[in-house]
Amino acid sequence: MPMRENCKFYESRAYPNGETVRKCDLDLAPEAPWRCPENCAAYQPRLADVNWQHGTLVTPPPPPEPPGVGEDPSIAALLDEAEDIVNAAVPRVRGEVDAEQRSSGWKSWFRRRKS
Repeated sequence: MPMRENCKFYESRAYPNGETVRKCDLDLAPEAPWRCPENCAAYQPRLADVNWQHGTLVTPPPPPEPPGVGEDPSIAALLDEAEDIVNAAVPRVRGEVDAEQRSSGWKSWFRRRKS
């Protein structure tokens, strides 16, 4: 089953560099961007597009599906593991960015400037 673009939880976002992200907002499609799980219990048809900005271009098709997607469960497991690695790094990186912003924030305006 391909990604259900008419699902309430499907999200697609295109970036200026040409990359497009297709995902399930509930993280229930381990083989995104190629397919949703068969008989997904969370599927809900999208009923309205409230406050959305629709572009004039059609969303480009997903990249070619790698061989074995949908047949080999280790692929979904690998994608989940990669996502876990990225998600684990986020708090550390966010902490570093916050610390940097605190050290160069509005308080630096009141520090004495050395001439």
